[in-house]
Amino acid sequence: MERTRARATVFLMLFLGNLGNALEVPLDPKVLEGLPQPPTITHQSPKDYIIDPRENIVIHCDAKGKPHPSFSWTRNGTHFDIDQDPKVTMRPHSGTLVVDISGEKVESYEGVYQCTARNEHGTAVSNNIVIRQSRSPLWSKERNEPIIVQEGVSLVLQCRPPAGLPPPIIFWMDINFQRLPQSSRVSQALNGDLYFSNVLKEDSRNDYICYARFPHTQTIQQKQPITVTVVNLDAINETVAALYNETDFLSDGSAEERRPTFLIPSGSSSSKMVLRGQVLELECIAEGLPTPEVSWSKVSGEFPAKRTSFLHFQKTLRIVDVSESDAGEYRCTARNRLASVHHTIRVTVKAAPYWISAPRNLVLAPRERGNLICRASGTPKPTITWAMNGIPIENSPKDPSRKVEGDTIIFEEVQTGSSAVYQCHASNEYGYLLSNAFVNVLSETPRVLTPANKVYQVIRNNHALLDCSSFGSPIPKITWFKDSRSSTLDGDPYVLHENGTLEIHVAQALNSGKYTCVARNSLGISENHVYLEVKEPTRILKQPEYKVVQRNRNVVFECKVKHDPSLIPTMTWVKDNGELPDDERFVVDSDSLTITDVTENDAGTYTCIMVTTLDQDSASAELTVVEAAPTPAIVYEQPDPPTDLELTDQKPRSVQLTWIPGDEHNSPIRIFLIQYADSLHHHGHWHNLTMVPGTKTTAHLKLSPYVHYTFRVLALNDVGLSNPSLPSRMYKTNPSAPDENPSGVDGFGTEHDNLVISWKPMSGHQANGPGLQYKVMWRQKDVDKEWTSVTVANVSKFMVSGTPTFTPYEVQVQAINDYGIGPEPAVVTGHSGEDLPMQAPDNVQVLVLNSSLAEVHWEPVPPKTVRGRLKGYKVYYWRERSLHKHNPHHVEQQVLTFSGNKSHGMLPGLQPYSLYLFNVRVFNGKGEGPASSNQQFETPEGVPGRPSFLRITNPNLDSLTLEWGPPYDRNGRLTGYTLKYQTAMAARQVDIATQGWFIGLMCAIALLILVLLIICFIQRNKGGKYPVKEKEDAHTDPEFQPMKEDDCTFGEYSDTEDHKPLKGSRTPSNGTVHRDNSDDSLVDYGGDGGDGQFNEDGSFIGQYSGKSSARDTAGGHESSEAPSPVNTSAMNSFV
Repeated sequence: MERTRARATVFLMLFLGNLGNALEVPLDPKVLEGLPQPPTITHQSPKDYIIDPRENIVIHCDAKGKPHPSFSWTRNGTHFDIDQDPKVTMRPHSGTLVVDISGEKVESYEGVYQCTARNEHGTAVSNNIVIRQSRSPLWSKERNEPIIVQEGVSLVLQCRPPAGLPPPIIFWMDINFQRLPQSSRVSQALNGDLYFSNVLKEDSRNDYICYARFPHTQTIQQKQPITVTVVNLDAINETVAALYNETDFLSDGSAEERRPTFLIPSGSSSSKMVLRGQVLELECIAEGLPTPEVSWSKVSGEFPAKRTSFLHFQKTLRIVDVSESDAGEYRCTARNRLASVHHTIRVTVKAAPYWISAPRNLVLAPRERGNLICRASGTPKPTITWAMNGIPIENSPKDPSRKVEGDTIIFEEVQTGSSAVYQCHASNEYGYLLSNAFVNVLSETPRVLTPANKVYQVIRNNHALLDCSSFGSPIPKITWFKDSRSSTLDGDPYVLHENGTLEIHVAQALNSGKYTCVARNSLGISENHVYLEVKEPTRILKQPEYKVVQRNRNVVFECKVKHDPSLIPTMTWVKDNGELPDDERFVVDSDSLTITDVTENDAGTYTCIMVTTLDQDSASAELTVVEAAPTPAIVYEQPDPPTDLELTDQKPRSVQLTWIPGDEHNSPIRIFLIQYADSLHHHGHWHNLTMVPGTKTTAHLKLSPYVHYTFRVLALNDVGLSNPSLPSRMYKTNPSAPDENPSGVDGFGTEHDNLVISWKPMSGHQANGPGLQYKVMWRQKDVDKEWTSVTVANVSKFMVSGTPTFTPYEVQVQAINDYGIGPEPAVVTGHSGEDLPMQAPDNVQVLVLNSSLAEVHWEPVPPKTVRGRLKGYKVYYWRERSLHKHNPHHVEQQVLTFSGNKSHGMLPGLQPYSLYLFNVRVFNGKGEGPASSNQQFETPEGVPGRPSFLRITNPNLDSLTLEWGPPYDRNGRLTGYTLKYQTAMAARQVDIATQGWFIGLMCAIALLILVLLIICFIQRNKGGKYPVKEKEDAHTDPEFQPMKEDDCTFGEYSDTEDHKPLKGSRTPSNGTVHRDNSDDSLVDYGGDGGDGQFNEDGSFIGQYSGKSSARDTAGGHESSEAPSPVNTSAMNSFV
């Protein structure tokens, strides 16, 4: 039976993939839809609820359930009719009460409140919430008579503050709001009185003031100042006559040494009772001269080391989180050189009820068994009582399936409809516990919650986990199959966990495939398919090798990797576990790293890392850089350290330091660096103080108070820094009040009802003296005129509790030491903590712009309901389903954030022809507020996607058949398809340069030119005339046309010009050449004007060969570009 109950109490959590201590009904929308659940209290105010009379009363009570529960309240044991009190409202969808106390007396709402949440499946109740207002009464007016006391005797200054709720915090200060110094001689007792073990002359003062700070309202009140005058015996004898009738004379003894005696507690023994879990504080204060020292011991054991502390100069023993083992006898001892005295305190520990095993929610199927167990302990032993739906169980309807046996309720053969909420109440004289636990009887067919067709990828030889989260009542049984379902997967290498997860310890390639998870109970069956892909591991085949390289050379590290081809790899190089330097000398390739012009800084360890989405591998190698053979040069070295440091012109805040420079070693000294060490605050640590030019050997140094200075000097040249000089002698500056206040002051909240004031702690060097403390001041901006303050030490923050939510405060932090206070601190504005927004945006509307874009509008929430800094609005939207029956159901929630006080926003990337749901929430620095009610809209049709496939079938000479599939994304109702096609014929071209006829033609032309050159050579050797006219007449080129003279080309020639000598030919015997009026020249026949060549007899070499060659070449080109019959045929065919 117990085993069945255990399974029933955990199975609903297993669908989340883990186990919890308390059972919760699943909140997955797929599971919650139509699933009943009794009420569960999720949030309530504390049992002892002290309220601020300046603020509205908020009594929290929230619950969940299906259907959502309704709420009611009792006050002082009777029904509290909220509708009859206009000052009381209940928040929507909640049981939280808000009481408007404006114009009302808070006392009228004090009392004991209890909240009830109920639906058709049961009733849950809250704790009894005692509402009391905080009180900070005024100090009664009194006149404190001056106190005259003889030196050396004991003294008690009573505080006796007014009783407040909660009790005030007591501290003693002077008229300047400075804490009075305390010691083993002078200390404050737990009741707030100030005790002097013996008084000294310096205790005389007229401003002993007791302050009481009431923490809930953050108000401080003070007692009238007390005047204390300490006199010796001679002075008393002189003044007693004048003062006897006006003042009290407290002692007539002498200031002789005396044995210790206890001021508190009285007698030799006492007793104290403390509750388990609280703080135990024992106190012993003794008087005597010399001042007694107090020590503690436990008669019957040892102190709990981690929970014990000694306060107030060993006068207070404090033990936190008290347990029963702390009971016993404790002895305090007061001792001075004359004697010692003891006091024994007998401590007893009682205990309010505490849980050993609180009842847990129980979900059962019809005819199942289960237990509710409620076990609590305490001293004395608590009484356990049960209730059902808020009614004592003995007065509840009888149920034959239920049996109560003390702290256990046993259920057997439960029936549908017997769901209820049970209350366990454990109480004794020191307190009570109340716990709700429901019994929910459900009949649910199995549902597999793991997403369908999920793909799991693992690396070979690693373990694989395949989830099968399920829900059902009775608890479904899970079985797994692979591929053909030939047999269930049970046994090696498979492990089936209780939550349905299938584990493969060492996955191999053969484990890849399709897996089927089946969830089955007596009401039905459900299954789901997942897929496992086992990938090959990533491995580095060739690792980078250790390299030793000379400076200015290049180096290459290789890193060759093998990985699974289906995974995308990323290669990364790091140096000394950090990023590579941002330097173009480092070149990263796919499998190597190259470093050019290596320098000494490049030395180190280089690692190549290959990362995929599933695994990674890495390998490292070290690079050592060595110097090449050095070139002889002048030796330049850093200077020697300075010597003979002397301190002169010594003043409270300054001193003059002189020194003698060391050897420069061929490089002039540029700068002297002066450093100091403070043996008082940072012994052994050197700090830079100032720098002076290398031409000076004296420095005037400005100093700070309360520092034990030691100086040293270092010299810097172009080579480097010298070693430090020997330290100077110590120079001590006197303490003084702080010159500065802490920096970084800030005010912020960590909870909705607090203000944390923080600052950067000051160093001992900044303190200027011993006893550094911080005076923390705050006031509500534009509300409070007076500052509230507290003085703290050895901390960097202070928390103010009970502040209103997100309210501006002005804060200050001032430094104080034993020699005075710092300057007036700057005022910094901060805010108390934020709380979650209270209200959802109203008037939410949507405008669909097109098939993929919609615009959402909403009305911004009132600023008061934000309760913090408005960060913006978030729109949660998701595609509920497609409007087309062929598209699958798809739910994927998305969030768009609109920063600032926006009232609208765009939703891009929507799926056409779909139904969308959305809601809007405001958020601040604390988090999100409640969501608006879900709105819906439909997107219009959009352009469909391309067909899923296109195939050609049955191709013939004059026809073919096309087949295609509908698009995956229809984006609407398909109305038809458009078919486009075109005819394409490939044209074949022939390269003429490869044709035989063209090669033969070129060879013939070359042979003809060679023959002509030979003929010209023979004619030149014969001499004689070579008239151009004959060649012109012999020329048979039909395309030749005489050119006009003004075109700088050939003109017509007459017979009279046939025998004129040619330019460049041999001259007649008379040595003259006659020139007529013709300007024609055979130079013009050279084709390039002036570049033609002539033979010795005046004949023109290659007379027309240049032009003929040009024509032949042109003809060749025309022949190669002309379309061949094949090409012509092809073009005609294409057309």
